[in-house]
Amino acid sequence: MEANTTGTGPEPFRLFDEKSQSGFGFGFLDGPEKPLPPPPPCVEVLLSQVSSNVEFNVEPVELDDLTLLKGRVSTKEVFGLSNSDLIPGKYEGGLKLWEGSLDLVKTLSSEMQSGQLSLTGKRVLELGCGHGLPGIFACLKGACAVHFQDFNAEVLQCLTIPNVNANIQQNFSAADDNNSAEVRFFACDWNEAHLILPHVLADDGGTKNGQIVDQDAGYDIILMAETVYSVSTLPSLYKLIKKCLRSPHGIVYLAAKKHYFGVGGGSRRFVSIVEKDGILAASLVAEVTDGSSNVREVWKLHFR
Repeated sequence: MEANTTGTGPEPFRLFDEKSQSGFGFGFLDGPEKPLPPPPPCVEVLLSQVSSNVEFNVEPVELDDLTLLKGRVSTKEVFGLSNSDLIPGKYEGGLKLWEGSLDLVKTLSSEMQSGQLSLTGKRVLELGCGHGLPGIFACLKGACAVHFQDFNAEVLQCLTIPNVNANIQQNFSAADDNNSAEVRFFACDWNEAHLILPHVLADDGGTKNGQIVDQDAGYDIILMAETVYSVSTLPSLYKLIKKCLRSPHGIVYLAAKKHYFGVGGGSRRFVSIVEKDGILAASLVAEVTDGSSNVREVWKLHFR
């Protein structure tokens, strides 16, 4: 989600441009609603495809007893946009470090310390990854596979892959046996992500794209931070989760604002969709009211 180039902390979600005197300051709310452009093609971005044309810097992020690295790149260099621009269907803020990402890492750490979560040997998917800090945490805590998904291939090439590499190099030596997670990166829209992600559940016929699917398919843990701000994308996001979450013990961790004022989304709106469907149960794990933004929450979803 876009690089915070003015400070070291995460970027609070701001719907309105405070400098703007007219309009909403959020491009897609100004004027008549326009149809979204077609999504970019679904592609796997290889480690070797990391961008060498954009300046990438890192700074430390202190999270209790863990230090992770936060990458910084220029939104103008990557997309030709200012740091405050989000353009639905083109760029969804993947270069920012959003507060929910840090809330999610802290919650995962707390869940592990209390014995509620183990990442050892688990298949993990981070949706809307941006910097990928929750997925990186899973890498460091013994996950066997961590797959990162973002809307934009450019985000993966310019930010996610370099940030994953920097954090792994900082925390593991070359000979460290713990550095064994299968790390892969996928650029895709949520409506089409199931076509390219490796661990997707079979359809009713036991196949995926005409191919027989392993009955042990699915991801053990799905991680999401600040992915539920847009009401229009919530149904497709939830459908993707159901296509990817391994039954019966799969878990989803969602970190988000309780409400994203002005756009209608939020954790409560998404949880209401989940509860109405009745397949997954939702429980509130953490609430953050530090005054830096509207109320933030971390939810856990699991099969009933």
